Amino acid sequence: MENIDNIYQEMILEYSRKKENCRDLTGDVKIERGHNPSCGDDLTLLIKEKDGIIEDASFLGKGCAISTASTNMLIELIKGRPVEEAKKKVDIFFKMMGGKEVSEEEKEELGDAQILEYFAEMPARIKCATLSWHSAKVLL
Repeated sequence: MENIDNIYQEMILEYSRKKENCRDLTGDVKIERGHNPSCGDDLTLLIKEKDGIIEDASFLGKGCAISTASTNMLIELIKGRPVEEAKKKVDIFFKMMGGKEVSEEEKEELGDAQILEYFAEMPARIKCATLSWHSAKVLL
């Protein structure tokens, strides 16, 4: 059986290599920059809403594998969803990352992003994992 650390590492690398969400958006776009000086992450989250739905989302900038993977997971989770649903998912994420009790049902709502809980007790990495989620909380 494969080591759980290897599974997490593979998933993080897979998400960090996705390039389709790293692009600019035009039109009426909400923008929030997140910067983590300790790691060098500098990612700007862009969200385009229409009629209460997140029509599109993307990011610009550079970050480590964890922050980039986390941003891609966030975007895939909220794109095409009602804003209120996206807010709920972001709140669940912060509850999980803050070490609070999260039900299995709530974790399922996070999809692949639930693996980021692995970094919740790593002070140097939790900032990377939560960077774009902080931006999303501001924008939503």
